[in-house]
Amino acid sequence: MPTTAPVRPPLRLGDLEVATPVVLAPMAGVTNAAFRQLCAEQGAGLYVCEMITSRGIVEGDPVSLRMLSFAEAESVRSVQLYGIDPVYIGNAVRILCEQYGVGHVDLNFGCPVPKVTRKGGGAALPWKATLLGEILTEAVRAARPYGVPVTMKTRKGIDDDHLTYLDAGRIAQEAGCAAIALHGRTAAQHYSGRADWESIATLKQAVDIPVLGNGDIWEAADALAMVEQTGADGVVVGRGCLGRPWLFRDLAAAFAGDTRTVMPTLGEVAGWMRRHAELLAADMGEGRGCIEFRKHIAWYLKGFRAGGQMRHALATISALADLDALLADLDHDEPYPEAELGKPRGRQGSPKRVALPDGWLASREVARIDPAAEDATSGG
Repeated sequence: MPTTAPVRPPLRLGDLEVATPVVLAPMAGVTNAAFRQLCAEQGAGLYVCEMITSRGIVEGDPVSLRMLSFAEAESVRSVQLYGIDPVYIGNAVRILCEQYGVGHVDLNFGCPVPKVTRKGGGAALPWKATLLGEILTEAVRAARPYGVPVTMKTRKGIDDDHLTYLDAGRIAQEAGCAAIALHGRTAAQHYSGRADWESIATLKQAVDIPVLGNGDIWEAADALAMVEQTGADGVVVGRGCLGRPWLFRDLAAAFAGDTRTVMPTLGEVAGWMRRHAELLAADMGEGRGCIEFRKHIAWYLKGFRAGGQMRHALATISALADLDALLADLDHDEPYPEAELGKPRGRQGSPKRVALPDGWLASREVARIDPAAEDATSGG
């Protein structure tokens, strides 16, 4: 098989240039400063912080503001923002730019979680076209004096009978957004089934701003295939990097024209595990950092022969010394389980009817959305 591919150009978002056209998708409880740094150490890209609500920022919610933590190495501070009110969105963007030095803002309209959509938020909101335009316009207006690009992420629509992505692309372009990212699933699909890459190609043909593709990128080869098949300007990677920060190394190489892949041994994976825990400890303190790291154990060891006793011990560590002792007992020469390549990681779920406010689908317009729709649940 050939080991070279065309070198892909950088991703341009306004005046911001991303050398490798790869974006880390925000994932709640995962893409904190430590994980972003770990991934960024593998290769260039845009590494986006966990999603934060506009109300949380404007009202000074301590939990929300603590999420605005960035590693020293993050040359571009990228934040995903979610909100349902144009005024709050505009104020939040100004705060991010003025007080936190944020260099990129992404607006999330892809969450399919019922407690969000039943109030009209998340992936349900793009159905209300005028409100979507008002939100995007206000975000762009607020960011413009600082030269900060605003992008948006969305899904195909609510379900196959209520698609919104083409309208959303047009609205984003008219509002002045620097790009739009499309997850090739409807809200009804959640994370089940296969992503519809054809919808990404259709959107690319419909707008002039850059289009980023999201969905079912498990290996670097998937990213190259998506770009080739859809014409997308870059990719957004979420679940595929869980327990696999080296995926960004492979992505950087692939977009630079080198498609050779060298799978890590368990010993090399153990090295990334130690580095991840170390970064968490430096950011949060050793005790809390070790507890936070526990959730990642199953992802790192997926497919390896490490037994239940070892997995349980790793999942209960409370100090880096404990982690070191356990990692030393792993078979460092064990090869990577190739049967896991190309397989879905993380949540999948099953298709389900989308919970919506009464009468939501009767009109594309809305005067007001329940403030409870601005929930900090992340997804897309």
